[in-house]
Amino acid sequence: MKHLIIGTAGHVDHGKTALVKAMTGVDTDRLKEEKERGISIELGFTALKLPGGRKAGIVDVPGHERFIKNMLAGAGGFDLVLLVIAADEGVMPQTREHLDIIQLLQVKKGVVVLTKADLVDEEWLGLVKEEVQDFLKGTVLEDAPLVTVSAVTGQGIGGLLELLDRVAEETPAKTAAGPPRLPVDRVFSVTGFGTVVTGTLVAGEIRVGDSVEVQPQGLIARVRSLQSHGEKVDFAWAGQRVAANLAGLEVEQISRGSVVAGVNSLTPSYRLDVHLLLLKSAVRPLKNRAPVRFHLGSGEILGRVVLLDREELEPGAIAYTQIELQEKTAAVKGDRFVLRSYSPMLTIGGGIVIDPAPGRKHKRFRSEVLKALETRERGTPAEILEEYLRSNPGLPELMDAAAGTGFQVSETDKLARELALQDKVKIVPGDGKVYLALIEVYRRLAGELQQMLESYHREFPLREGYPKEELRSRKFPALNNKVFQFLLAALENDQLVRCTAQAVASPSFVSGSEPKMSLIIDRIRKELAEACFQPPAWSELTATAGLSENAGLELLQYFLRTGELKKVGENLYFLDETLSMVRQKVVGFLRENGEITVRELRDLLQTSRKYALPLLEYFDKERITRRVGDKRLPGKALG
Repeated sequence: MKHLIIGTAGHVDHGKTALVKAMTGVDTDRLKEEKERGISIELGFTALKLPGGRKAGIVDVPGHERFIKNMLAGAGGFDLVLLVIAADEGVMPQTREHLDIIQLLQVKKGVVVLTKADLVDEEWLGLVKEEVQDFLKGTVLEDAPLVTVSAVTGQGIGGLLELLDRVAEETPAKTAAGPPRLPVDRVFSVTGFGTVVTGTLVAGEIRVGDSVEVQPQGLIARVRSLQSHGEKVDFAWAGQRVAANLAGLEVEQISRGSVVAGVNSLTPSYRLDVHLLLLKSAVRPLKNRAPVRFHLGSGEILGRVVLLDREELEPGAIAYTQIELQEKTAAVKGDRFVLRSYSPMLTIGGGIVIDPAPGRKHKRFRSEVLKALETRERGTPAEILEEYLRSNPGLPELMDAAAGTGFQVSETDKLARELALQDKVKIVPGDGKVYLALIEVYRRLAGELQQMLESYHREFPLREGYPKEELRSRKFPALNNKVFQFLLAALENDQLVRCTAQAVASPSFVSGSEPKMSLIIDRIRKELAEACFQPPAWSELTATAGLSENAGLELLQYFLRTGELKKVGENLYFLDETLSMVRQKVVGFLRENGEITVRELRDLLQTSRKYALPLLEYFDKERITRRVGDKRLPGKALG
């Protein structure tokens, strides 16, 4: 069944709460101050069963100008609006401001209700109807039906309910597809249960036992229980009022404006790219970097407007804009927002979110920036995904790309695979996830990476390649190590690089193959082979070869890495093949005699104690020998 939220709008004391009570029997003013003052201050909530059997949620908003921000906290969830206008007063200031808000949020279905009909005569009522019809021209409610009622006498209430039933049938439901999103408008604690949040579920569904994430705080919680319209439920759908008991969180950790969402489905950000309309009724142009009050969902955040193509925005004009906020917010592409001036607090404009988490601040007066934003707003799905990847070259994950483009994950996955077949997108798999890059970006990165590798190989021809972590921190600092490894695997699979456990190299690179260094390597190999069991100190070898201390160290690391040399003692290195010969002699001697001494090894190799002692100590470490006093017995490696 389709679930809808019906919201009220209108000037203070025009009878919104009385109308809701006449329709539902419930007084939504719950605060003591509201009762005493006779006006709504906070949002009120109840349910309404329509004549056709459909159950809708009611959000009753305050009408006083001081509480517009509270009205905005509820209006973001409206599917259908009751614009309430008192027949004895007609259109008033907050009637106009509330309608501006409804217009900016694009709540396209509604009913105009003239209340307090018992206080006026027919002639006056006719004049008010004409005024209201003129007032609504050119707005989303221009063609909305108009009814006359009295909450006191009950006049017209039945007809209003019948009309609401018909309009509700025509009103599109919120999408239940994709991750859930519940903007929080109330948070409180219930003894024995803990933290409870309420709000209108604007997308997806929530089930008892689900893990959810509270954004922008980034807090993970479990849904312990759910209520909708005062009844305990196992799951709730988009379009329902929901109270969720969240396990693992304290009341102080959440506030109005937070969003309960699917885990990893939203990316909080201090800035958003938007298409902004400044209302014709705005009293002055909006200057670049003007301070504003930004209203999104149920939240209000202070921020500044960065106009990307002009110095000021005239009333009635629209422009691509970046909003810079003092606190993070969590949005998705297509969200509607409202701007109010910093002081005095008046509704001045609003619009639609194009990019909920742009990767960078935009430079102003750049045609490519404006073109990219236009594509993000109006392009085909494929163009939008390509532009998102162009603007986010850091190998975003599929779920992030879905959130950034406003598409469902399944739709984004399908688009990415279609573009991959067209050689426009590179899909990088890893750890059960999918990461995306424009093929042009992927190839550019590969080219830049290959240049870095070639330069590194020229500077360090004896090393196996560029150390992975150093390469990541210099070239890909935005990528964590795991994603960087996935990227390297893709590059290697495409034969663009070659990887070892610790390094990255060009596919054709062979360490030590540079002609001059090859001659030095061959010379040192020959000297060590000829010296056999009495090799010169490494420093002597490199000095004779004309190498600096650093170059000698590089060469030593090369020999050790390739396994050609083994360190036996301080400044003492043996060729691996020579060490294997010594090992065979030691093992043979032990099997024949049961033990060996330094002197016996010296004589066996026809060398000196200078070499025999470190050789036996080396074999001790390798467990080929085991020292007992001045003798060596067979070690564990020999069984």
